[in-house]
Amino acid sequence: MKLARTAVSLAATALLATGLVAVPTPAYAVTDAELAQRWAPIHHQDTDSSDYDADYLTKINFDGEWTMNNNWDNQPTPLSRLTGHGYYSIAETSTHWFLIYAFYHPRDWSEACTSLNCHENDLEGVLLTIRKNGTAYGRLEAAITVAHTDFYSYVPAGSSFVSGRESVDGTLLTETWGGAAHPSTFQEAKGHGIKRWDGGAPPGGDGVVYQPTTAVNGELPSSGNDRTVAYGLSDIFATSGLWAHRNDSATFASYGTFRGDNYKDNAANAPWRWDDGNDGSDLQAGIMATDPAYLVQQYFDGTGSFSLTYIRNPYGG
Repeated sequence: MKLARTAVSLAATALLATGLVAVPTPAYAVTDAELAQRWAPIHHQDTDSSDYDADYLTKINFDGEWTMNNNWDNQPTPLSRLTGHGYYSIAETSTHWFLIYAFYHPRDWSEACTSLNCHENDLEGVLLTIRKNGTAYGRLEAAITVAHTDFYSYVPAGSSFVSGRESVDGTLLTETWGGAAHPSTFQEAKGHGIKRWDGGAPPGGDGVVYQPTTAVNGELPSSGNDRTVAYGLSDIFATSGLWAHRNDSATFASYGTFRGDNYKDNAANAPWRWDDGNDGSDLQAGIMATDPAYLVQQYFDGTGSFSLTYIRNPYGG
């Protein structure tokens, strides 16, 4: 079977080179879970020693329910609930997959909180653009990260993507995990904005490095300076998952905005409300989820063959 798959893959690649087909058929169809696992980031989480565990990744319903305006208070006890976790969703055109990964913290915090710098709940993430190239998992071409009310764009070495209406902010590094190269992301302590990992040590020398696992549950860091911690993945569209609670008033105060009442009320958003505040009136809040192909096409030039028509987009784009 392995030899047969290899032969099919080589034949598809040869056809692509001749221009006889626009997008070769993959060697075999992977599941969404397999695709999400393949490209899940190696996630470098900075931590602050004044409250290490407030920077640990965890599930949105880490406390066993979906009421969101008690998560600030429930975060510290017991710490055993703060096992590493991330969320994903997948949209697809004939040329690309668009994978969102989202990482949750119960607190966006500071050592001296006010309504200007702290709020309950925090979900930020990254959009990966994966070209269908005839292999099972495709090729990584670009990333756009979410840092508060700004998006940042990156390309890995070898990508044809260059600056478009937004400037590329740097090279997206990868790290090998489980025998494959995964993109490397970095999340700041306290405020939890996400950018690419620059290859350096975490600020202050302490941090947690999360690696994806196929296990349902991830691991609890041993401390705020643990460099090998597994995180699990959940589909945003799983039965009884995040999307299923989109109209739940205990979870959301309004469409895509989590309910929270510590310091600044209702200040955190789900992917279908993520927004860059100054990238153009045509790029409305939530576009990273509802129309990622258009967002990527606008942010980058040099995209080559690039379809804007969705085979599927679970957000309804």
